[in-house]
Amino acid sequence: LSELGSESAKIKAMGIMDKLSTDKTVKVLNILEKNIQDGSKLSTLLNHNNDTEDEERLWRDLIMERVTKSADACLTAINIMTSPNMPKAVYIEDVIERVIQYTKFHLQNTLYPQYDPVYRVDPHGGGVLSSKAKRAKCSTHKQRVIVMLYNKVCDIVSSLSELLEIQLLTDTTILQISSMGITPFFVENVSELQLCAIKLVTAVSNS
Repeated sequence: LSELGSESAKIKAMGIMDKLSTDKTVKVLNILEKNIQDGSKLSTLLNHNNDTEDEERLWRDLIMERVTKSADACLTAINIMTSPNMPKAVYIEDVIERVIQYTKFHLQNTLYPQYDPVYRVDPHGGGVLSSKAKRAKCSTHKQRVIVMLYNKVCDIVSSLSELLEIQLLTDTTILQISSMGITPFFVENVSELQLCAIKLVTAVSNS
């Protein structure tokens, strides 16, 4: 899927995606939707009190692998849809909604807690940590896999703004995209995402 994501970006840049058979492209999008769904509601911030540190790390690695795979599926789907001169059949509502659902969930539950300590919850069940405790626990070091996911999600948000310029979306979808575009401005340490969100909010207001 990672390879498919980068290859679809190349084909999009070359402007030849519309040369592919529409039936096959739609089939690919439906398969991609299943892959997006697989990681769209997986929480990466697990804390198993009964597990050893090694077991928890292995479990988290497995979850992150599935979440990253779903991000690649999102990127591939959105690259197909935002390619020039694509037929109407590729703008499948369920796939678009799944991409938005995935992006919103992982911004809120995976990326914001990693980048902004205010979004973190005490893993020992004590609710949200105090601002002081959060700052004390905040580490500037990010796992490579989190940085990679962050970059992929930035690309997805940016591509969604392209999609808005091409395709008319339902009011419900527009509302979801709007909230996704506004939230990053209340989060610290996500300047790249905020730039993508500006594009997204501008596209929403123009649609």
